[in-house]
Amino acid sequence: MKNVSILLTLILGITAIACNQKRGSERTDTTSSGVATVLCDDCFSPIMHEEANVFQSLNSDATIHLKFTDEVDALNLLFKDSVRLIVAARDITPKEKQALQDMKLLPRSTQIAVDGIALIINKSNQDSLITVDEFSKILSGQVRTWNDLRPGSSRETIDVIFDNANSSTVRYIQDSVSRGKILSKNAYAKENNQAVLDYVSKTPNALGIIGVNWVSNPDDSTKQTFINKIRVMSVSPYDVADVDNSYTPIPYYLMMGRYPFYRNIYMIITDPPGYLPSGFMSFVGGDRGQRIILKAGLVPATSPTRLVNVHE
Repeated sequence: MKNVSILLTLILGITAIACNQKRGSERTDTTSSGVATVLCDDCFSPIMHEEANVFQSLNSDATIHLKFTDEVDALNLLFKDSVRLIVAARDITPKEKQALQDMKLLPRSTQIAVDGIALIINKSNQDSLITVDEFSKILSGQVRTWNDLRPGSSRETIDVIFDNANSSTVRYIQDSVSRGKILSKNAYAKENNQAVLDYVSKTPNALGIIGVNWVSNPDDSTKQTFINKIRVMSVSPYDVADVDNSYTPIPYYLMMGRYPFYRNIYMIITDPPGYLPSGFMSFVGGDRGQRIILKAGLVPATSPTRLVNVHE
């Protein structure tokens, strides 16, 4: 009986190896060639476009198809094994990791950046200073107009604009700022981040909430300024906001922990090592990919960063 058990174990082991070899032989991609699909939270569209473009320019036989969606959809498709590499603003939990392993997948993740959540307003709006508490009251509806925030300002209702109801930005705001409270009726979801940017640039009373890589100035090597289309608010963790205690989401303030609204970005993969998805993830987490992240106005997760001293 013992010999039969040993023989059965050997047969199962050989069968598993043969199946794995067959699955591997069906693929022709390598870490630097072939075609791979990456599903990405739309919050990180600008930076991932740049990462894919540089990777493909260095690897002429590689094609990275970027698909953009919200965080909920990206994670759901990963758990259904409909996609093998995603970019999200949270890591998978131990329970989720175990579920993927039960599907005979090999889940791994790596943090690639620290992202800032920017509060953006119309260029005509001069109310560019805000405290964390004031922002929380706007989200809950306790503060409804710019005049409520700063007497003498516009009496128009503050339109709070998000990118998508299922986005990582909404989840972050609900978890870390509003603390589970119901958002104000004046908070609206647009279809994506570009729509948020366009709306705020045309609407004097709007307050947009968006990932900083959407508004970082690509022509500023120091990453201390933002695009001219909108105005980025300075946020203070203190009771009263002034120019000396309020900070914008530039890399220096994110790294030093002075800007209060930040989150980690992860690449999560279930594809076996040795193929294009893992090659692309290694590139983003490597020196070249991390420099692209810094250039986009975020803080690299793994690469040494040269801090630019900001005069305060």
